Amino acid sequence: MGASNASTTSDFTLVGLFSYTGPHLTLFFLVATMFTAGLLGNTILILLIATDSRLHTPMYFLLSQLSLLDVGFPLVTIPKMVADFLQGENTITLWGCATQMFFLMLMGVSEGVLLSLMSYDRYVAVCHPLHYQVLMRGQVCVVMVGASWFSGALVASIQTSITLQFPYCASHTVDHFCELPALLKLSCADTSAYELALSVSGVLILLLPLSLIFTSYGHVLGAVLRMHSAEARHKAFTTCSSHVAVVGLFYGAAVFMYMVPGSYHSPQQDNVVSLFYSLITPTLNPLIYSLRNREVRMALVKAMGRADFRAKR
Repeated sequence: MGASNASTTSDFTLVGLFSYTGPHLTLFFLVATMFTAGLLGNTILILLIATDSRLHTPMYFLLSQLSLLDVGFPLVTIPKMVADFLQGENTITLWGCATQMFFLMLMGVSEGVLLSLMSYDRYVAVCHPLHYQVLMRGQVCVVMVGASWFSGALVASIQTSITLQFPYCASHTVDHFCELPALLKLSCADTSAYELALSVSGVLILLLPLSLIFTSYGHVLGAVLRMHSAEARHKAFTTCSSHVAVVGLFYGAAVFMYMVPGSYHSPQQDNVVSLFYSLITPTLNPLIYSLRNREVRMALVKAMGRADFRAKR
């Protein structure tokens, strides 16, 4: 298709998830409730880890970064979606769309790498407990977190800059979020070579961290089964099962969205999956960790006790 068929407007139309009907209004309030609960839960978890000295450990430092990513993920998309619904507008500029796509990739890639590093932390804690303080010292944790954020920023910068080079046709309709697969479908140019490159990079971005996670938790499972103490076995299994649950939620949606060819899933399925990893997973993560980790529950009770004491004074 020639360049003459490219659209002259730089605005995109975001197909709204909500409409002014009963079921959609119910969905709107459900999304708003989950968005608020997710922000509140992750913010509380970050504050607890920062203020309670018992949570100043490598595992909880990495968990605070996961919560920070889970605060950012829904902020990239949900406020815009809600504002469009309330104002009756559904347009976004090209640069606004590029910004949304950049931060979605930044958060997504960073979280994927961080989850793999968290699995390594559990591997060291369970399989090499005597060397844990050395292998997971403060400098190492900072490097881990820096690597996760840097990898996310690098991938997002490259993918966004390349995507902006393509011409876009008269149809500028995007389903809900400005994501890379959705924008490529609107391009007038032949994107097959780029899509092939994306598939190859997807192996590195998704499957390499996932293989590290499987390897780490495979060793952890073997070590847990060999433990003689039932209490130690239960504690290790409880902590690691929380991590595995988060990994399953995040990577299940990411693999479906970016590794499964577009011909095998419909736009409606893409919409559900996008909403899943941009809203549902960030909301569930703090619940999974706080309900299953005794240290977090104790820190929360302690913080509530201090707040109650100050209120009575």
